[in-house]
Amino acid sequence: MLHFLCFTLLPTLLMIAAIWDVLTFKIPNWLTLLTAALFFPMALATGLPLDGFVWHIAGGVLLFAVGFIMFQFNLLGGGDAKMLAAAGLWFGMTNIYGFTILAAFAGFLQVCFMVAQSYIMLSLDIADVSDTSKRLWGKLVSMTPNVPFGFAIALGGIVAFRGTWWMHALS
Repeated sequence: MLHFLCFTLLPTLLMIAAIWDVLTFKIPNWLTLLTAALFFPMALATGLPLDGFVWHIAGGVLLFAVGFIMFQFNLLGGGDAKMLAAAGLWFGMTNIYGFTILAAFAGFLQVCFMVAQSYIMLSLDIADVSDTSKRLWGKLVSMTPNVPFGFAIALGGIVAFRGTWWMHALS
């Protein structure tokens, strides 16, 4: 049972967060708290060494700070920033770089896709309007980007998870 939990708990929580974020543009606090809280009994049950435990806490704190700064600059939503920190607990400083690079790359691709989709929808919307430039400018000014980065965090986390301590703990 512990073996199963070790390999599926975080990826399952990340998938739930991604689905929730895509559907509602929010990641609920209870899900973020559950993700963070379940790290502690899993670390104890799997025998995570004390120095490893400290590095995992440091990873969570670092990603909390990064997420908070990104939230302040309106680059990331509050729920996304908190889920990033909760996932950082599970990855620790050893695997945090792979996780963040993969999540950032997934987020970049997601933003590119959403910009292309918005451009196509906008061009279809103004295709039959005679004063195209005025209509286009009005639409562009009124657009507010809403990107569910929980999807990118989950994708980066699931891909990066295979190289973590958890995957080797009970093998």
